[in-house]
Amino acid sequence: MTTVQSQCWILTGYPEGVPDVTTFRLEARPLPEPAAGEVTLEAVYLSVDPYMRGRMSPVKSYVAPFQPGDVIGGAAVARVTASRHAEFAAGDLVLAPLGWRTAGVLAGSALQKLALPVERASLALGALGMPGLTAYLGLLEVGRPRPGDTVLVSGAAGAVGSLVGQIARLMGCRAVGVAGTDEKVRWLTAELGFDAALNYKAADDLRAALAPLCPNGVDVYFDNVGGAVSDAALGLINIGARIAICGQIAQYNAKNPPRGPRPFATLLVRRARAEGFIIFDFKERFPEAQRRLSNWVKEGRLRVRETVVEGFENVPKAFLGLFAGENTGKMVVKL
Repeated sequence: MTTVQSQCWILTGYPEGVPDVTTFRLEARPLPEPAAGEVTLEAVYLSVDPYMRGRMSPVKSYVAPFQPGDVIGGAAVARVTASRHAEFAAGDLVLAPLGWRTAGVLAGSALQKLALPVERASLALGALGMPGLTAYLGLLEVGRPRPGDTVLVSGAAGAVGSLVGQIARLMGCRAVGVAGTDEKVRWLTAELGFDAALNYKAADDLRAALAPLCPNGVDVYFDNVGGAVSDAALGLINIGARIAICGQIAQYNAKNPPRGPRPFATLLVRRARAEGFIIFDFKERFPEAQRRLSNWVKEGRLRVRETVVEGFENVPKAFLGLFAGENTGKMVVKL
């Protein structure tokens, strides 16, 4: 009898600085038969996300690090090929913690059945998945925008940031985005409805460049990147401003992160609040968030773009592309 194999991307070791292709190794691993309560899955779309870089380090964080020799973990849209679970049948599409594998066997309790057509199923990894939940709950629960507020978003052309700005507009706010190319700036303003946007790479003085885009200051800063952009934003916050700290991608690969301005004096004088958040802190709100996000997408009030990379062999390339700004919207790999 022939043993069924799954192709897997394995972490070879903890990278110092920016990961490269040597950080990952392609390996075939045997696929077991499903036991009672389990299903066999084949991957359709795989997710690559900046947070995965944090798990490629032994430093303690909010989630356990990957170990060298592990399959890289992450979310996937997968198709059920065999089932020993009463709620799933062959052909069902599911959201699954499959990781960077072509196939796997998982407990049915770990899966979420999807009602999306296969050509739209990747939305479960983006606007209707963790990035969408992060944008919705991070902005509304942590940022607490009010009509008329100015909401400044860094990493605004990414999977989370592009949604944050649009949701801010739906809440009656002025949305200002920071991105890394003129093309992304045009996308944010011409297609997504941001009131203004800045290509930070074209600005010598970020604070001076942002100030005219935020003529009434910044009431909510949604921080996806950290670094120099966040230093500039800090100088523009209003009294009572809220800073929602979602990610720090500018520092994920730094061997010795540069020391920026110490923020506490500014927070004190502005009576402002800076709060880091992890989306799982709000899991009881997921059903509500997914309903609203789904309705907004169906109504065309929330516009979505994906950067789709073809082929399992290109998963590491897609992941590394996140740190070079190669994605507009959510980056996914299609098998």
